[in-house]
Amino acid sequence: MAKIIQGKQIARDLCEKVANEASTFRREHDLAPGLAVVLVGDNPASEVYVRQKVIECDKAGIHSEKYRLPHVTLEAELLGLIARLNRDPKVHGILVQLPLPDHIDPSKVLDAIAPDKDVDGFHPVNVGRLSTGSDGLTPCTPLGCMMLIDTVIDELRGKHAVVIGKSNIVGKPVALLLLERECTVTVTHIATLGLPDIVRRADIVVVAAGAPRLVRGDWIKPGAVVIDVGITRKDGPGGKALLVGDCAANEMDHAGAVTPVPGGVGPMTIACLLSNTLKAARRSVHG
Repeated sequence: MAKIIQGKQIARDLCEKVANEASTFRREHDLAPGLAVVLVGDNPASEVYVRQKVIECDKAGIHSEKYRLPHVTLEAELLGLIARLNRDPKVHGILVQLPLPDHIDPSKVLDAIAPDKDVDGFHPVNVGRLSTGSDGLTPCTPLGCMMLIDTVIDELRGKHAVVIGKSNIVGKPVALLLLERECTVTVTHIATLGLPDIVRRADIVVVAAGAPRLVRGDWIKPGAVVIDVGITRKDGPGGKALLVGDCAANEMDHAGAVTPVPGGVGPMTIACLLSNTLKAARRSVHG
């Protein structure tokens, strides 16, 4: 029977650690770590995510500022707000919730955030730091994936990891993090041929394809660790909403360890956001 990696508990432990260290930071510097969260438009899922982030910030002793902008906000107005937040010494992290309305270029917006306040880790400077193995701000979900893997594998060096999905948000950065730990990494995507056979050779499988139940049980080598990043909302019995991962969860008993959906990677993303905010705050005072 596969071990279930309890992402909720691991995230709670990390949030508690951040809260303790944030308390020390406030005492030493008479300043709370500060996060500005910017939400443009009225996307219901984004509303939920932002509310969760603000709640967790408050619990951890991180000062949060929420900027709620209407859907008709001009790109120039949003860039102006980011410029002001970049200059604000009480704001250590800036997060612009995606997706943005169609008339706003997300790459232009993300590139406008000061790299040292880019707690999402999406700025080209932080992407470059990640690719060269230097100490930047790491994207939250990939960072959370690595923390979960570390709870079940003591030594990653030499392991074969297969990443399914090549997005800039998860696939590419998690592949770089695995490479940094000296895994042999195969990155697969929608055009990959023979995907099941590639996955069958993996010691570690990170699935971030956004394709419900894509990965079947017979793809997974016995004892492999499976990190399921995907989450899709589907209608269940009686019209009740179900959250489904990219793996066929009921077929994974022979794996070594798996993350559940929900309750696996998701909670780690917010916990790592808090950790990144504290890291940015420390750098702002120590250089």
